[in-house]
Amino acid sequence: MPSNKTALIIGASRGLGLGLVQRLVEDSWDVTATVRDPAKAETLATLPRVRIETLEMNNIHQLDALQERLGAQTFDLLFVNAGIMGPLEQNAEHAQLTDIGDLFMTNAVSPIRVAQRFAPQLRNNGVLAFMSSILGSVAIPDGSEMCLYKASKAALNSMINSFVTLQQPQQTVLAMHPGWVKTDMGGESAEIDVLTSTQGMLEQIKASAGKGGLYFINYKGDSLIW
Repeated sequence: MPSNKTALIIGASRGLGLGLVQRLVEDSWDVTATVRDPAKAETLATLPRVRIETLEMNNIHQLDALQERLGAQTFDLLFVNAGIMGPLEQNAEHAQLTDIGDLFMTNAVSPIRVAQRFAPQLRNNGVLAFMSSILGSVAIPDGSEMCLYKASKAALNSMINSFVTLQQPQQTVLAMHPGWVKTDMGGESAEIDVLTSTQGMLEQIKASAGKGGLYFINYKGDSLIW
């Protein structure tokens, strides 16, 4: 019997991260899932085949500690899901340095730190995926009222491009738009539910394994404009 596929999911306590873990477990993957606060990950804790690890991804010391705990473990998927919306008031006029620092560190810089540390533990036919957004496309004007969040996702896309250029990974790298999803961030008026989004993303991940290259796609596999 071949061994089960393994995944490391960064940011899995709720919403899309939790949904991804649920889909992976249903598909017989073994999952290591990180959360900032295990006390707020009750649903995750009920899932079989899941190892929960504590990680505040902006904290270098916690990243070091996670790296030590994982040791030489290898993965078929590394998915960096963690992200924040940023300040409620997104007008540049009212932007505060602390809020913008947190937003860009969490959404653009720390995901690359995670990739730099853990991508070497990806198997050669594995997939490195980042939770991007169509709002990160500079060519698409949608979501301009969320200009700070939009800019942070554009910065993430730029950082992903730089990471791939510098590191030349042989694994497939995906910047993924999950769709407009009914989550705490997406709101109740969103177009699709977490199940639809995460089922689609897992399908794209499995289809991308072993291909190599960098792709900006949505949960249906459609290519997006950077």
